[in-house]
Amino acid sequence: MSELDEIAFTVSGRVARPCAEVYEAIADPAQLSQYFTTAGARGRLESDVTVTWEFADFPGTFPVRVVEATPPRRIVISWDNEAAVSASGTTTVVFELEPIDGDTRTLVTITESSWTATPQGLGAAMGNCQGWTGMLTALKAWLEHGINLREGFYA
Repeated sequence: MSELDEIAFTVSGRVARPCAEVYEAIADPAQLSQYFTTAGARGRLESDVTVTWEFADFPGTFPVRVVEATPPRRIVISWDNEAAVSASGTTTVVFELEPIDGDTRTLVTITESSWTATPQGLGAAMGNCQGWTGMLTALKAWLEHGINLREGFYA
């Protein structure tokens, strides 16, 4: 058995909307602010830009670097983390959207990687795993039913 060098995780879920609509709900700061970034998102997720996200449950502004944005199938972002194994001190998040059922539904897969294989890295990765699972749940509720699951949840 080899030693663990890095921690990564993947979460996924299905949303009953076409790929392009799901992509737009992730890339558009106005929509993202409605169901995920409880204190707001500023800037559209487009390749080679830095945007900011704010969360009521984690006060402060988080700079998010968009590494790749390929509508309507893929977005790659990175952001700073003290428990990152990468030389840049960032973790990488990949959103992959796959059309299913004739593009009436979308399989959304989110993978975050580059956590150190330490207790600090594991704790940070598990916290973000919980966050991305919550994001997927909130995305589904928002797009399918117009409900903001996070409203009042954290404060």
